[in-house]
Amino acid sequence: MFGNIKYISDNEAHVVNAAGINMSGDLMNVHVVFEDQKQLVLGEVTEVNDSIIKIRFLGEFLDGHYVSGVIRKPKLSSKIRVINEDELSELMGTEDSGSFLLGTSSIYNGQPVYVNINQMFANHAAIFGNTGSGKSCGVARLVQNIFSNKNLVPYNANLFIFDAYGEYKTAFRNINQINPYYSYKFITSNPTDPEDVPLRIPVHLLNLDDWSLFLQASSHSQIPIIERTLKLAKIFAKNDDVAMRYKNHLIAKALLAVLFSNQTTAHKKNEVFTIIEACSTPEFNFDSTIQGLGYTRVFSECFEIDSNGNFGESVLITEYILKHIDDSLEGTPEPTDSFYTLIDFSKAMEFTLISEGFQSNQQIYDDAMLLKVRLNSVINSKVGEFFSYDKPVTMEGYISSLVAAGANKKAQIININLEDVDDTYAKVIVKIIARFCFEFAKSRKERASIPFNLFVEEAHRYIQKDTDTFLIGYNIFDRIAKEGRKYGVLLDIITQRPVELSDTVIAQCSNFLIFKMTHPLDIDYISKMLPNISSDVLDKQKVLQPGNCVGFGSAFKINMIIKMEMPNPSPYSNSCDVSARWRLGTSAMPTSTPASSTNTINPSMQGANPNLASPLVPNA
Repeated sequence: MFGNIKYISDNEAHVVNAAGINMSGDLMNVHVVFEDQKQLVLGEVTEVNDSIIKIRFLGEFLDGHYVSGVIRKPKLSSKIRVINEDELSELMGTEDSGSFLLGTSSIYNGQPVYVNINQMFANHAAIFGNTGSGKSCGVARLVQNIFSNKNLVPYNANLFIFDAYGEYKTAFRNINQINPYYSYKFITSNPTDPEDVPLRIPVHLLNLDDWSLFLQASSHSQIPIIERTLKLAKIFAKNDDVAMRYKNHLIAKALLAVLFSNQTTAHKKNEVFTIIEACSTPEFNFDSTIQGLGYTRVFSECFEIDSNGNFGESVLITEYILKHIDDSLEGTPEPTDSFYTLIDFSKAMEFTLISEGFQSNQQIYDDAMLLKVRLNSVINSKVGEFFSYDKPVTMEGYISSLVAAGANKKAQIININLEDVDDTYAKVIVKIIARFCFEFAKSRKERASIPFNLFVEEAHRYIQKDTDTFLIGYNIFDRIAKEGRKYGVLLDIITQRPVELSDTVIAQCSNFLIFKMTHPLDIDYISKMLPNISSDVLDKQKVLQPGNCVGFGSAFKINMIIKMEMPNPSPYSNSCDVSARWRLGTSAMPTSTPASSTNTINPSMQGANPNLASPLVPNA
């Protein structure tokens, strides 16, 4: 089959084709071994013509184990043979407690491909491919194979799947049929089944960075406004004595600033009432009793305007306000365990905008109003429901609630469905939950003791080249990509447009499954971002059949074409059956034929009433 070696360059050998023209086509992509005494060099057939076979060097077998890369080239006198079964098993992996079945070789007649769990899931991974290339089915099959592994019970796995279209529910909902200890949890923006869990995020766990993303802050001048609002929301949410005195102190300062401003009396009254409406206490509300010398007044009565255009009780109300100012409270630390809601945060922002004098600077005032409008828009939309957590919870408690599956069981697959969430807020939600997982993992005494694998479907919608670094100093996905591995927070990004992803995230990925891709920009981007990827891999993926992918990276001994079995059950990701949907149902075929239409429609469809077959028509 293989003749003498004619020529050896740095990375390939030219070998005489002794196979004959009829067998030459069977040699493409076959792996061969250059054997010379103890040296065994692995190569792959990359080009065949009627006289020469070109073989690219890949690595060496040393003591039965494969090592990538070739230091010493084979001799011209080396014998060349097709790889044997033991060597093939070394390359394709073997089944044991530390591996799982990924698929089968597309080159070697269904040879199983086993991947080491640690090498695959203890590193960041990327799955690329055009629409319809088999990405979703590949991900579903991959996860199903993990839980079908008879050598391993991954009870403590935490696979978070951020699902843009709710398509993985059908693939994983019956995972407990494999093993009763396995559980699947579907957290969704649109609950339809009794077991569905509504998506809820506790706003009191959001930090300054989260709020900046949530409110889509676009300038640094907005950050102090959000920071002040966040502090006040936490303080106002507490009901202890220190919090109440500090709250009265802040209200008093705000009221005093209004009273001594150069605005008209009527405008001052409106400002005062706005402050009290946004933030009130027993000491400062419309019905608070204020004691004068031998008489009393209700708070609101003190701001009645007399015939001279002044407040009738300006002296009384000023003295009352001054009693509640205590500058020693300015250093009051921000509470760490406050529970507040979106409404509470909104009131705190209203108070912040009034009390901090932002109105004096038009640019800052405009920025502040933009934040206020966005916050009110969220509160009055369905997005507000997703941030309506109804009880106090710690970070650890919230993460535990995400993986809890009832009856002292935990879920190994947590599917978060975001199909009803606008892209802008879906991205914020994914970033917030990713940060929660990262912060939780970092807080463990034993590093990486609770790993999280974050599968991000349609990743180009969430892991983008955002302005986060400019605004808050970092992007959470960039941070996880760079630091997450050591804490056990791993990204598995799934996308059809890698060119739109964060460069930092792609650069940190160690494993790749690339299904068919044809867009030249994406292919060129992959080749530039991954310097170790060969032109051979790029050429292979262009002609892949659906369900086949090129796997390469730290989990693979060599670049290989892998056929993924169809998942069972499959995700809800099929293309629309247009032909079937266009056909009229037989129940919509009346027996009589309108005379006026006998010469205007297809004879086989005469008598059909299209309206009766359409679900868009009432009473269809």
